[in-house]
Amino acid sequence: MLRSIVRPLKTITGCKAASTTSSIQPGTKYGGKTTVTLIPGDGVGPEICESVTTIFKEMAVPVEFETIDLTKHTLKDEGAFNMAITSLKRNGVGLKGVINRSADFRHHNVEFRGNLDTYANVVRCMSFDGIKTHHTGIDLIAIRENTEGEYSCLEHESVPGVVECFKVITREKSLRIAKFAFDYALEHKRRKVTCIHKANIMKLSDGLFKQCCKEVSELYPTIDYDEQIVDNTCQQLVINPQQFDVMVMPNLYGNLVSNLAAGLVGGAGVVPSKSYGSEIAVFEPGARHTWMEMKGMYVANPVAMVLSSAFMLKHLTLHDAGDKLIQAVKLVLNKESCKTRDLGGNATTREMTRAIMEELNHLYA
Repeated sequence: MLRSIVRPLKTITGCKAASTTSSIQPGTKYGGKTTVTLIPGDGVGPEICESVTTIFKEMAVPVEFETIDLTKHTLKDEGAFNMAITSLKRNGVGLKGVINRSADFRHHNVEFRGNLDTYANVVRCMSFDGIKTHHTGIDLIAIRENTEGEYSCLEHESVPGVVECFKVITREKSLRIAKFAFDYALEHKRRKVTCIHKANIMKLSDGLFKQCCKEVSELYPTIDYDEQIVDNTCQQLVINPQQFDVMVMPNLYGNLVSNLAAGLVGGAGVVPSKSYGSEIAVFEPGARHTWMEMKGMYVANPVAMVLSSAFMLKHLTLHDAGDKLIQAVKLVLNKESCKTRDLGGNATTREMTRAIMEELNHLYA
């Protein structure tokens, strides 16, 4: 439907058309159930993933998890990483916690994105009535190019005491993420896309990214477009975050902006995200922290992972289940009686999970 509205991106020199979120089809199905790769990861990942599997069992959703034990310790065996990649490619959909960096400084979360080409990371930061914050009425989408920029991991020590890090920006990938952002805005009835950059200093690399976003914006006359320098963006987020709708940016800026925006709406525990490739979707918390110091205590907030799983249900076309799960989470957050430590309460992970299931029972009654 979107392609009938806008001119195909392939008419812009140097880029292939990018997939929209609605064009990515769910993967393996057996006996009426969709198989989803589940990677709990490190730290509190297994505990908050337990919340999801418990809720899904209570809801009786037609989803079956293929669990892969992938942590910084099991990654010493290269076969574990390959097994996870194979599972994700086979199933086409994944729910993933965060994996800690290993002793050899390899960042496996970055390796995942590169191997799967999950080039578009989408973080939704929205206000909840029951969480007291400085600002209200925030509902912004931070879309981050996930495969290049400073996160290309191309760095070396050229001579002792001198380290070089390469920032790679390409026309093809910049056009691809720009088109994704505008398609996302159309599909979700958003009004504006803002390109975040630092082209005033990095005139070639960020200049290219900004130029590509501008070119793509001309194909979408119904969507407003503007540009902002990243340092000004950080200030504007603190002063007036409601001005933002959909934001698109290179990799490093996306990491900084999405974490800043998460802090405005209640913190890492309440922000979901999803990453898209041409044939795969991976859902995970939007602010990527393992919280190793809380491992095994069952005090972590499961909301970010539960909301990510709700958006996963909607991706699997289980819209009613996904919408009800989102509604149940909002109902719990709006009550003072059940909040985890990060939100000023004393509830445990399992108590928060039970509260969400109780609200689901009322919604399904």
